[in-house]
Amino acid sequence: MPTILSIETSTRACSVSISKGHEIISVVEEVGDGYSHAENLSVFIAKALAESDMNYRDLNAVAISKGPGSYTGLRIGTSTAKGLCYALDIPLISVPTLQAMAYGLSKESNYSNDTLYCPMIDARRMEVYSAFFNSKNEFVRETQADIIDESSYLNYLSDSKIVFFGDGSAKCKEIFSSNSNALFIDDFHPSSQYLSLIAIVKFNAQQLEDTAYFEPYYLKDFVAGKPKKLI
Repeated sequence: MPTILSIETSTRACSVSISKGHEIISVVEEVGDGYSHAENLSVFIAKALAESDMNYRDLNAVAISKGPGSYTGLRIGTSTAKGLCYALDIPLISVPTLQAMAYGLSKESNYSNDTLYCPMIDARRMEVYSAFFNSKNEFVRETQADIIDESSYLNYLSDSKIVFFGDGSAKCKEIFSSNSNALFIDDFHPSSQYLSLIAIVKFNAQQLEDTAYFEPYYLKDFVAGKPKKLI
C-alpha cells in the first residue's frame, strides 16, 4: 500500500496529510485570516510525519492540490512538492482543487444521488472559481471563472438541487436565497485529506505528473498590485 503525502495550499487553508492506502493516518492543518503557508507548510509536513511515526523516505508519492486558487498559495505548495519529489525520487500527483472539495463534502453528507455539488473559491469582487460535480464525483460542468448575478446557474437550478460551498459561496447566498433548489454549507474549506483517496486511485493507475514541467492550474493570469505610496 503506497504512502502518500498530500498538500493543500490553494486557499487560506494550509493542510498536510499522510495516507497509507485508503487510510488517513495524520492530518495537520490551519485556516487563518491571512496566508501563512510559507511559514507553516514545512513545519506541518514534519509534524504530520512525526505523528505518523514515519520519515521522508517512507513516502511513495506526493499529491498536490493543483488549483485554481491563490496564486501565491499554489506556488508555495507546488515548489515544496516538487522539491520533495526530486529529493526523494518519487512521483508527483495532482488533483483538481474543486474536485477534491466536492469529493470531501459528498463523503461527509447524505444528500440524494441526484444532488449536484458546486464548490466555489473566491476570485475577488463578484467572481468565483466553480465547477459542478455529481454524486460520483464526476464533472458535470468543467472549472471556470464565473461572475455571480441573478442569472447565474439558472439552467442547473431549474432541474436539480445544488449544494454551494467553499469561501466563494457567500457571494451566491443572498442572490439565490429564494430558490429552494439552492443549498448552502458554511465554513467549508479545502483539506489535504480530501486529496488522498483521489490520489491513491491516480497512483495505482500511474496517472502521474512530469515533475519538471508541472504547473498549477491558475485559470487566470496573475496580476500584481501596485503598492500604495506612503505619505
